[in-house]
Amino acid sequence: MNMQRLDKCFTRMRGVSLIELLTVITIVAILGSLAVGAYGRYSQRANRTDGTAALLRIQVAEEKFFLSNNTYTTDFITAAGLGLLTGATTPNGRYTITLTAGASGNIATSFLATATAYGGQVQDAPACLVFSIDDRGTRTPADSSGCWK
Repeated sequence: MNMQRLDKCFTRMRGVSLIELLTVITIVAILGSLAVGAYGRYSQRANRTDGTAALLRIQVAEEKFFLSNNTYTTDFITAAGLGLLTGATTPNGRYTITLTAGASGNIATSFLATATAYGGQVQDAPACLVFSIDDRGTRTPADSSGCWK
């Protein structure tokens, strides 16, 4: 084999340059950071169901309690009350729950259940940090905000 032919083989077998390698690494890093951010937002939206589901369960339990006792209750923990939760937080610990008298100001005739973001969920969208539902089924924030979805 002559030397000219051997030189042509080596010049064709060049590797990846450092610039090309750095370009690929940069592109992968940018795509990775976008994916992590999108996943974080998705995770926050998915975790909202912890609060909304708890409020809907409380609403149904309050209506059952009212049918039996002709009054609403602020006791959502013990068996004598609604017996739904083991504490003041939702099952996954993302929201704290409060139950108070509603628009009438009297627990006998109205209630207001509120879920407030807790722990890591406080990083959620500002409009979706506090959810509430009352004896008339009025939800806040409004359904049009997309927070209850």
